[in-house]
Amino acid sequence: MAKPETSPVDLVIFDCDGTLVDSETVATDVLVAYLAELGTQLSAEVALARFKGGRMADCVIELEQMRGKPLPADFTKVLRERIALALHQCLQPIEGALELVKSLKVPFCMASNGPLKQIELSLGVTGLLPYFEGRIFSAYEIGSWKPAPDLFLHAAAQMGFEPCRCAVVEDSLPGVQAGVAAGMQVFALQPEQVETKLPKQATVISRLAELHEHINIAAG
Repeated sequence: MAKPETSPVDLVIFDCDGTLVDSETVATDVLVAYLAELGTQLSAEVALARFKGGRMADCVIELEQMRGKPLPADFTKVLRERIALALHQCLQPIEGALELVKSLKVPFCMASNGPLKQIELSLGVTGLLPYFEGRIFSAYEIGSWKPAPDLFLHAAAQMGFEPCRCAVVEDSLPGVQAGVAAGMQVFALQPEQVETKLPKQATVISRLAELHEHINIAAG
C-alpha cells in the first residue's frame, strides 16, 4: 500500500495518553480492577479496545449498559483518583518521546481528550511537562471531544497556524478520525497491531522516531 502524501509542517499537535505517555495500559488496569470490585468482569484487552481514546462520560454510559445497572454515583471521581495514584507510581513515557520533543525545531503543542489536571500529571511524572507548558489544550476546556475535529482546530487557531499546515500524532481511532476531519496530516502510532478501521488518509508509524522519516520536523 502506498504511503499517503505528506506536506510541509508548521505545527505538530500531539495527543497525550498512549502517544507520548504509556498511560492507557495503566488506566485500563485500574478500571478493570475497580469494575471487578463492583462485580463486573471485563478483560484489559476488551476494555482497551472499547474505550481507548474515548470520553469518560461515554465510557460510563457503555459500562452501565453492559452491567444492566448504574455504576456508583462517585464512580468517575474514584476512578480518576485511583488512576492518578497509579500514574504517580508507575507511568513511563512512550519510547522515544523525550528524544523526539527535544529534537523538534518547529512549534508543537498537545491536544488531549483528558482533563487538564490529568494531562499535567502525566507530563510531569514523565519529565515532558517543561516542553508543553502553556501549550496544552484539553477537550474539557472547549466542551468537545475527539473524534470531533474541534479540539485540533482550536489548538491550531490558538497556536496561530492553518489546519492544512499541521500534523497530528495520535494512537487512538477517535484521535486519528479527529485529525483527518480537521484537515490535518495524521500520523497513527501503532506499535503492535494496526487498528483495522484507521482512515486511509493516516500514515501508520510503529515508533515515534519514524516521524523524522515522514516529515521535516527537525529542520530549522
